[in-house]
Amino acid sequence: MNTDSPFRYRNASLFVEDVDLAAIARDHGTPAYVYSRAGIEAAFASFVRASRDRDVLVCYALKANSNLAIVELLARAGAGFDIVSAGELQRVVVAGGEPSKVVFSGVGKSEAEMQLALDAGVRCFNVESESELLRLDRVAGQRKRRAPVSLRVNPDVDAGTHPYISTGLRENKFGIAHDDALSVYRRAAALPNLEVVGIDCHIGSQITSIEPYLAAADKVLELVDALHAEGIALRHIDFGGGLGIRYRDEDPPSAQALLDALFGRLDRHPRGRSYQVLFEFGRSIVGNAGVLLTRVEYIKRNGERRFAIVDAAMNDLMRPALSDAYHGVLPLRQRDDMKAQHFDVVGPVCESGDWLARDRSLAIDEGDLLAIASAGAYGMAMASNYNTRPRAVELLVDGSRAHVIRERESVESLFALERRLP
Repeated sequence: MNTDSPFRYRNASLFVEDVDLAAIARDHGTPAYVYSRAGIEAAFASFVRASRDRDVLVCYALKANSNLAIVELLARAGAGFDIVSAGELQRVVVAGGEPSKVVFSGVGKSEAEMQLALDAGVRCFNVESESELLRLDRVAGQRKRRAPVSLRVNPDVDAGTHPYISTGLRENKFGIAHDDALSVYRRAAALPNLEVVGIDCHIGSQITSIEPYLAAADKVLELVDALHAEGIALRHIDFGGGLGIRYRDEDPPSAQALLDALFGRLDRHPRGRSYQVLFEFGRSIVGNAGVLLTRVEYIKRNGERRFAIVDAAMNDLMRPALSDAYHGVLPLRQRDDMKAQHFDVVGPVCESGDWLARDRSLAIDEGDLLAIASAGAYGMAMASNYNTRPRAVELLVDGSRAHVIRERESVESLFALERRLP
């Protein structure tokens, strides 16, 4: 656990803030996602502090965790929002967020999504292709509006992360190639129903060093200069997000170190202080503020391999099966009555890929409770109903209180929209 983690042991019992996690498991069952309000607020506040006296809007990337209570918590804290679908926009609005603080990213925006976003009054569309630019111009004309646009530039910078979450390389589907960006900006500036307001860059997720950010920033600022020379004025520069968290032994830069480095680049630019700066952080705000609680159903041995079969599965937490991701495993009770052994922590789903952790040294027995750590981001957001498994209950802990922020699904709810044959 990180030294500043809201999850800590007290007298051999794992707590989140002032709540014993075993009590949550007893009262609400497992699997259960549990988040710390203090952890989320502290992470967001670190970016606000790092912004200092600059004109900065930190947009929370909703795809990391889109629960309404978490969105509302961040809206109250003054966050903007980075969205990639109309559904996410509707979540922001229902949770009390301001559409004027929303940037709409994503490579495949439909006409209906564009219409909804235009009518809501989003701050900016991050356009990712020339075809999208032309469609947005047409849709905005039909709505008798001018759409605010920023081009998402692909700088061909290696973020040094997993290939599945790299977004800034030439072979990735995201953004407009750096070499083509100037000509696409010229076209955008000439279209009657668009207003060019910014430039955007996002190179990946779970980035653990500053250098890729600076390499991308240098390419973005080159384009800013070229646009200025052609009379295309920008209001903001969006450096994206993707800052990593510690799952195991990673050592990502702090919010302060990252923003200081990027602001240093801007301060050497002749017009750097004239631009509002946007960021799109998600994982680094919620990732280490959440855990997935699960119960050991069976202990099993196949040859030399030991398995702890738990009641959570790949449908609850997809990251290990999807990208071989590491999550810490914490017993809710530290035991001194048995010797630790090495286990693969696996779920009941009928797939060999259904595992949550491999080769972990744990002193556990059947019936024990575990917390899968660092599960606040891309956990519940990616959960499914594979094997007709209801999704987990979600709770937000605030000091000594635990609030249910999403009820556990029932099996009946899973087929409520289906119809039997006539």
